[in-house]
Amino acid sequence: MKKQIHHIGKIVVLIMSILLIFSQIDLMAQSKSAKLKNDKKKIETEIANTQKLLKQTEKNKNASLQQISMLRKQISNREALITTLNTEIFELEEELAMNIKLSQELSKKLEYMKSDYSRVVYLAYKNRNLIDKVTFLLSSDNFSQMFRRIKYYSVFADNVKYQVEQIEKTQEEIKIKNEEIIQMKAEKLALLEGKEVEIKKLENDRTVTTKKAQELKQKEKQLAATLKEKQQKRKELDAAIKKAIEAEIVAANKKKAEEAAKKAKNANTSNSAKTGTKPSSSNELILTPEEKNLSTSFVNNKGKLPWPVAKGAKVADFGSYPHPDVPSVMIENRGIDILVEPNTPVRAVFQGEVTGILDVMGTKVLMIRHGEYLSVYQNLASVSVKKGDKVNTKQTIGTVGKSTSNNTYELHFEVWKNNTYMNPNQWLSGR
Repeated sequence: MKKQIHHIGKIVVLIMSILLIFSQIDLMAQSKSAKLKNDKKKIETEIANTQKLLKQTEKNKNASLQQISMLRKQISNREALITTLNTEIFELEEELAMNIKLSQELSKKLEYMKSDYSRVVYLAYKNRNLIDKVTFLLSSDNFSQMFRRIKYYSVFADNVKYQVEQIEKTQEEIKIKNEEIIQMKAEKLALLEGKEVEIKKLENDRTVTTKKAQELKQKEKQLAATLKEKQQKRKELDAAIKKAIEAEIVAANKKKAEEAAKKAKNANTSNSAKTGTKPSSSNELILTPEEKNLSTSFVNNKGKLPWPVAKGAKVADFGSYPHPDVPSVMIENRGIDILVEPNTPVRAVFQGEVTGILDVMGTKVLMIRHGEYLSVYQNLASVSVKKGDKVNTKQTIGTVGKSTSNNTYELHFEVWKNNTYMNPNQWLSGR
């Protein structure tokens, strides 16, 4: 009897271990699958957005540079999507193979458990006579032995009942796994078909890009002249923005100094330390405690700031570099340029105060101060806030205007620390 109970217990432990492995593998597979599907969804959304912008540039004869930039962006997106699809197919194949293997293993254990259960039932049937059980109990040498024999019967009965439950549970697990295997095979087939479609689209995009690049090469001189003119206007605009930022810093510092002097005169003591942190140069803002906290908060969100537009594609990056399609022209960009659809709202990347709204060279420029940092939004068609307004993260502050050089809608975005421009890519999130 004791041997039988021990044997049943071993089988139950074995089945529970298999079910636990199933559960752990399921959790890991679900986590990987969820991440891959999320990545794929993001890329597909990016492709859809870029496709809209591409159609917008195709309608515009003056937007040839933006068009080829969008095509390259689309190629990059499709390559990323195909890579994600390949990874998803590989992970699915591994999960499918593991599920099949575990299902087969579990089926073997189930057959073994059923066989052992049949043997236990047969032995119980042979000893079904109540007199035999009573005789077995009464033949005990003492009460302690009788108690143990009663306990054996009880444990044996409980284990048999539990084994029946585990058999039923295991049968259900196998059924579920087999259904999952069928679903996985269908999902794999769909992924393979989707991959084939994307490969064809990628090949088509590459063909169109090559053709467009050849067309641009034929009118490189004309494009170079246009780009140089645009670069000159950009330099003049950059100088105007920097001048406005420096003037705003000087004015703010002067106001704070006057307030500090007035307080010191009234209190007959120097309270400059209470007013704020003194700058190390005239081009740095005197920070109040609140502004210092805001600066710290802004820095703590570096790399996590939302984009100034909900949808759009970057067509010009930060820094100094030869133009990718007209290498004879050097690009000097203090921010990033984002191509968007008409009437796209612009939003604040962080909480702060509107400290400047400029009309410079036919374009509106809005500046929001975040302590010693500034976010600058250039080429706005309209502005929905005014100077001195407090704004929150992602609050709409205006709409993107049309670029005069190519009739497309572009937002130019910059980040400054005092009067020094910074790389916006290091501050914005990865979308």
